[in-house]
Amino acid sequence: MGPLVWLISAAVLAVLELAAGEFTFLMIAAGALSTAGAAAFGLPLWAEVAVFAVSSAAFWFFLRPYLHRRFLAPAAFDDSPRALVGSPAVVIEDITPSGGQIRLEGSIWSARSLDPAVVIPAGGHVTVSAIDGPVAVVWKEG
Repeated sequence: MGPLVWLISAAVLAVLELAAGEFTFLMIAAGALSTAGAAAFGLPLWAEVAVFAVSSAAFWFFLRPYLHRRFLAPAAFDDSPRALVGSPAVVIEDITPSGGQIRLEGSIWSARSLDPAVVIPAGGHVTVSAIDGPVAVVWKEG
């Protein structure tokens, strides 16, 4: 009956974590789950309590800081021109060795071909391979 009590305790603590969101109850639930596994071997009650205390503390001090860094860190937003590399674009003015223009994510960019010998006609589809200052370096798709 010991493992069942610890499993129910782990489930209740995990549900409480959904309300708290601080990984506190989750670490205690992980300790209870570990204790359920240890209790399956028929340990006495004092040993189960010791396993619960030690495993909960270990999860608290070692796993919780990692989870905080991983899940609560703000997402980085890349708004630099390099974020446009790999984006599809439409040619609006022929791309010749002397230059051309593309529509890239709603704005018009000066463009040049990755291969200067290739002329890409207006209406063609290209992919951005690099951003060289104000000029998008593109290659022709398919």
